[in-house]
Amino acid sequence: MENVILFPFSDYWFFYAGFTAFVLLLLALDLGVFHREAHEVTFKESLTWSIVWISLALIFNYLFFLYAGMKFETDPRLLAIPGFDPDASAKQIGLEFLTGFIVEKTLAVDNIFVFVVVFNFFAIPLKYQHRVLFFGIIGALIFRIIFIAMGSILLQYQWIVIFFGVFLILTGFKIIFAPEKPIDPEKNPVIKLFRKFFPVTPTFEGQKFFLRKEGILYATPLMVALVFIEVSDIIFAVDSVPAIFAITNEPLIVFTSNVFAILGLRALYFMLAGVINKFRYLKYGLGIVLVFVGLKMAWLNEAFGGKFPISWSLLIITSIITVSILISLFKKEKEA
Repeated sequence: MENVILFPFSDYWFFYAGFTAFVLLLLALDLGVFHREAHEVTFKESLTWSIVWISLALIFNYLFFLYAGMKFETDPRLLAIPGFDPDASAKQIGLEFLTGFIVEKTLAVDNIFVFVVVFNFFAIPLKYQHRVLFFGIIGALIFRIIFIAMGSILLQYQWIVIFFGVFLILTGFKIIFAPEKPIDPEKNPVIKLFRKFFPVTPTFEGQKFFLRKEGILYATPLMVALVFIEVSDIIFAVDSVPAIFAITNEPLIVFTSNVFAILGLRALYFMLAGVINKFRYLKYGLGIVLVFVGLKMAWLNEAFGGKFPISWSLLIITSIITVSILISLFKKEKEA
């Protein structure tokens, strides 16, 4: 039963298409209506948008749960499977989406650290940061779709599942024990290669990413920052996509939970950018989460008959993150 795909792409392509159209509509409203003019995003505005994105994800989660329940009760392919329980499977699907969303949202905190460093390094004005992140999010969505499609094919093979499980465990230990190294965008090979093809203007040219002067196409510092952010997200996707496949083997849940986590990333950045360094123990929580999901892929799922209980996963992951945040706040208050 654990290897059965409940939402095969061939049967649910319309769901993918409708969800993608919905996301594109949200992005169009975001940039074309709410952020048409460049401005500094305030804490209140970012908090409001964070609540909006999280609320949309939770509403989708509930509606998806109801839809799954109704669909499973009438799907002859699934009802023919011995022991298939429509209600239990719908509940499982709802918990998998919620757990996947929390995992992706948590791992997104690493992106925020990078955003802070990049924007400070290139001295990106606050009023232009939203535009850079907006197009960064679009690029991230494209790359995540590619990674998810590859993962849904590759992770059908058990040895690849174990390989990525071990990789996540090692990555988690690296986050916990390895000393932090400063990020220097100028030393990034992709940035160096980009500068060979495009000369970069010394100053900002409004919200423009490119500018043509005397027949020569110049890139602006905004474009250089965007390139670095896109490269960073590809690296993060190597961790986050296998991590959520440890939670669920349903590509549709992986896709939708990833998208909702990424959509709220900009608002989360503007809300936490000024205080992110106060949560210094959160990185240990992220490392432990990666070790846990790696263990799920490499061992725990098989040890529990093919699927580690999703309710346990949700409880363990939320507990780890909550404890790491509380320790950060307690230590900070005690030192003050």
